[in-house]
Amino acid sequence: MIRNKIFWSVLITMAIVGIFARAVLQRRASAMDTYRSARVKKGSLQIMVMTTGTVQPQNRLEIKPPIAGRVEEALVEEGMPVHQGQVLAWMSSTERAALLDAARAQGTNELAYWEELYKPTPLVAPLNGNIIARNIEPGQTVTAAEALYVLADRLIIEAPVDETDIGQISVGQSAELTLDAYPEDVIWGLVDKIAYEARTVNNVTIYAVDFLPLSLPPFLRSGMTANIKVVTASTNDVLLVPTEAVGLESNQPIVWRDRPGPSAKPLAVPVIIGLNDGRLTEIKSGLQEGDSVLIKQASSSSKNNTNQRNPFTPLGGRRR
Repeated sequence: MIRNKIFWSVLITMAIVGIFARAVLQRRASAMDTYRSARVKKGSLQIMVMTTGTVQPQNRLEIKPPIAGRVEEALVEEGMPVHQGQVLAWMSSTERAALLDAARAQGTNELAYWEELYKPTPLVAPLNGNIIARNIEPGQTVTAAEALYVLADRLIIEAPVDETDIGQISVGQSAELTLDAYPEDVIWGLVDKIAYEARTVNNVTIYAVDFLPLSLPPFLRSGMTANIKVVTASTNDVLLVPTEAVGLESNQPIVWRDRPGPSAKPLAVPVIIGLNDGRLTEIKSGLQEGDSVLIKQASSSSKNNTNQRNPFTPLGGRRR
């Protein structure tokens, strides 16, 4: 009986000591928290959706001959603009080609007679656009199933946009376009079309968005890779602090500042925030330009605590 009492007394004492030691360690860890300071500065902030797309024809049309036969003359080159009804090539049917070959053997007068009597067939452009491929040469024999030219009415850039960003995109927004092949040349464009049906790529839901260049530089080619930036929100001459300096207490955004006096614990100051690009956060009220704010340096214990996340960084502090 006495042994049981001693055992339980020792056990309770050890539990109390353990709880006390844990509290002391936690206080020491809290006391070890260090901070670095950052100044409140004025600047500009832009919220952008970025994606990568491919240059391609919005409407790609293969132009096939009305008859099988021989190409007598090809009038346009790849890259040339054409208008609806323009003659792209002259063709001879199989019968005309055979007749002209026979007349040519009899002399120039005979050839001229049959060329005047038996007119060639024109190959015409069905709509306005640019020739992006030419697959024929004069003298070439073709069938009615072959595509002699490929016509594009206009070049666009189609790019996938994640479903988490699609709500920020709207038709008519301006976009900055740069090509991998010409990274120094900026092409300005507009959001022209947003797909209604989503696709799933690598378990990510995306929507196809068409971007229309406002001007077509001569170096733009179908199949090129383009990098796209769409500014969805912006502000100028506003107060900015590093996003990691902003915290949340009782659903109220706060920043930490040095507390006057000997107290080592920083002072939580409520603020009203605006735009946030993940790196900088706009401060609408609560601070002034030149104020100093504190950014908590993660201690060894907090580094291992995966539950501590800044709610104002993308995905609450999680890395993509």
